Amino acid sequence: MVITGLLCGALLGFVMQRGRFCLTGGFRDMYIAKDNRMFYALLIAISVQSIGVFALIQTGVLQYDAGEFSWVATILGSFIFGIGIILAGGCATGTWYRAGEGLIGSWIALFGYMAMAAIMKSGPLAPVNSSLSEVATTTNSIPATFGLSVWPFIVLLVAITVFLVVRHLRKPKVFIPTLKPKRKGLAHLLFEKRWHPFVTAILIGLIALLAWPLSAATGRNFGLGVTTPSANILQYLVTGDDGFINWGVFLVLGIFVGSFAAAKASKEFRFRAPDAKTAVTSFGGGLLMGFGASWAGGCSIGNGLVMTAMMTWQGWISLVFMILGTWTASYFIFIRPRKKASAGAAASTTATA
Repeated sequence: MVITGLLCGALLGFVMQRGRFCLTGGFRDMYIAKDNRMFYALLIAISVQSIGVFALIQTGVLQYDAGEFSWVATILGSFIFGIGIILAGGCATGTWYRAGEGLIGSWIALFGYMAMAAIMKSGPLAPVNSSLSEVATTTNSIPATFGLSVWPFIVLLVAITVFLVVRHLRKPKVFIPTLKPKRKGLAHLLFEKRWHPFVTAILIGLIALLAWPLSAATGRNFGLGVTTPSANILQYLVTGDDGFINWGVFLVLGIFVGSFAAAKASKEFRFRAPDAKTAVTSFGGGLLMGFGASWAGGCSIGNGLVMTAMMTWQGWISLVFMILGTWTASYFIFIRPRKKASAGAAASTTATA
């Protein structure tokens, strides 16, 4: 039943909102603040999902074919997507869950993202979307490329993840003062206590795993995905074609519902309108997100979380260029202006002296 997509999405939106799981901020902080914590959390979610999905495949519950690897489209699209998420202030899933918190800027970015994804997939830019798909390798699966089982690669991923996580947890703790709890028991844990990103990542990995059999039961043989379902919503509203309504559409709508519920219960929901400049930037970022994710065949969730867990070239190469895109945008938006301001201040002080 497609309604399970709504339930799965609601779980994901709830967990991401309460855990503040934002890959855009995580990728940006890797470059600006030298803080890799959110990237390590992503590796945890990938590892949990990968172990579970391939266990289901090996037992015959699921079937999966990685297909071809359109490497040029993946590289260019992922880089553009990385730039877009910095301008939009959130990745595809992050934009959905932040819209559920009442951020009008995320609504604006979301509309640009949905519109461009629909234009790329079935609109006038459909030829552009498919223009690079023929530049592809016949094998997308990393294990198949080397003629090996997938399990050594999963063991390697888990080993690297455990090493990085343990090393991070052994660092001296920074004391963060907290207010006296206003709630008790489960209400405090769910809606007030600060969620650790690694715990959040484990939950997201489990939800990503759950998405596979639930989606497969409706004939959609894939896990979490945001770009195509987001485009499908506008395609349905414009054409009225019921064929666009599927498990994925209910998934993304569920993300919004779950985030809204979490934000209301934790008293974090409120409408916040951006200024004109931020609104324009958010819309432009949304357009780049839709363009890049369509070209790359996935966003930070479809490629960065799911296709990586499936041990595909598309997933891991997309993740690399997505991060490079966020770093490039972060330099021109955050780092370069600061350097110019510092240089200008230094020059002014010298002239005054």
